[in-house]
Amino acid sequence: MRLRLVLLGAGNALGQALIRHGAECDISFLAPRPEQGVWTPASLTELIDDVRPDVVINLAYYFDWFQLGRVVSDKFAPQEQAVQRLAQLCKHYQCVLLQPSSYRVFDGYRATAYNEQHECNPLSPRGQALLRMEQSVRAICSKHIILRFGWLLDDSLEGMLGRVLQRAQAGGAMEMADDRRGNPTPVEDAARVIIAILKQLDCTAPLWGTYQYGGQEAATTLAVAEAILYEAKAWDSSINQEVIPRPHAHFEDAAIEPQHGVLDCKKITHTFGIKPRAWRTGMAELLDSYYRKLNGAK
Repeated sequence: MRLRLVLLGAGNALGQALIRHGAECDISFLAPRPEQGVWTPASLTELIDDVRPDVVINLAYYFDWFQLGRVVSDKFAPQEQAVQRLAQLCKHYQCVLLQPSSYRVFDGYRATAYNEQHECNPLSPRGQALLRMEQSVRAICSKHIILRFGWLLDDSLEGMLGRVLQRAQAGGAMEMADDRRGNPTPVEDAARVIIAILKQLDCTAPLWGTYQYGGQEAATTLAVAEAILYEAKAWDSSINQEVIPRPHAHFEDAAIEPQHGVLDCKKITHTFGIKPRAWRTGMAELLDSYYRKLNGAK
């Protein structure tokens, strides 16, 4: 690949998956780490001034944006400032900014799938911050790819999969919504999508804009939990957890979590030729990684 690629957030689950998929395609990334542990406008300025990349993939705040069940809202203001500065730098050096976002920019009141043209009306501070970052990137940097993901699944303890398995280990009743729907998306699949986009950009295709991706077959949180627990028996035979269906409104996060977060992915298919993959096919690999990490920590 001719493009000089900078990957911010290479240490997180999606960043690691991206590096693995890139290696399979002979694509390498410059993956710097911030000296103070977090990227700031000043450290980003120093980095981009020095490196002058062709593309910046911003996964710097992946953990807060996609995995934590709850995030302290005070974190978002400095993150927004950093994203704004990054957009300014990309504009100045005429490089592409690939900025991830989320289904959380929608309110979830629409029972059918959201496409890129539907109005955004986020319910949570996290969704509101992500929308402001989208708007900032669009306003400042013309050469941008904003990529909204569905429910990202990775091998972290704090993510959706990890929370389900830890609750199963703790015993007791597990309740999940049977009417809250979204697109489960293993990080390996999300990394595949980013690599496919980068390949198109390497052909100098000016495909700037907002796109959406989620795993094939929308599902409820109940169905996802049941799939995780069923597959997990291959690694932990003691798991025998019944999942109790409850309505979306029963849960304390109902006011901030979209009830219907299904994404329409036709645009990314038509533009980049990227077809959604069934999320269930990625569960075994995800669980294997989760249990390897869990057992390695003991």
